[in-house]
Amino acid sequence: MKKTAIFPGTFDPFTIGHLSLVNRGLMLVDEIIIAIGVNQNKKSFFSINDRIKMISLLFQDNKQVKVMSYNCLTVDFAKEVGAGFILRGIRSVNDFEYEKNIADVNRKISGIETFVLYTEPEHTHISSSIVRELLSYGKEVDEFVPRAMQLHDYTTNKNK
Repeated sequence: MKKTAIFPGTFDPFTIGHLSLVNRGLMLVDEIIIAIGVNQNKKSFFSINDRIKMISLLFQDNKQVKVMSYNCLTVDFAKEVGAGFILRGIRSVNDFEYEKNIADVNRKISGIETFVLYTEPEHTHISSSIVRELLSYGKEVDEFVPRAMQLHDYTTNKNK
C-alpha cells in the first residue's frame, strides 16, 4: 500500500529548508503532496497560482511529489487525497511546542499521524517570512530558495 504524506504550509515562498524536508521525507514515504493552504486572513506575497506554478516546476521531474492547494482543515484535506501522514519541519524549540499540540489534535480528530523532521542546522535561520521581507525591499534571496526557482520572474511585476 502506498504511503502518502501531505506537507502543509503557505510556502510564500518555498525555501531551501522546505526543499530539504521534502527530499528527506521521501525517504520515509512513497509520495508527498505539497499542500498549499489558502488563508484568506493572510496577505500573501505571491499569488496561490504563482506558488503552485513555482513549486510544480521545481518538482516537474519527480513523480513522487505533487503540488495542490486546499481551503479546509489540514486533516480533512489529507483524508480527501488519501494521505495517512502529515510532514512537518521544526527549526527550534518554539516550533516544537506548537507542532506537538497541532499533531496531538490532528491525531485525535482524524487518526492521521504527523511526523516531524528537524531542519538541518544550515537552514534553521531561513523562513518564508524573512525571505518575503527581503524581497519586499528588493534584496537578493537566491541563497535562500531552491536554485531552480526563478522568483524574479514573479517579483518583477510586483515592483512595477
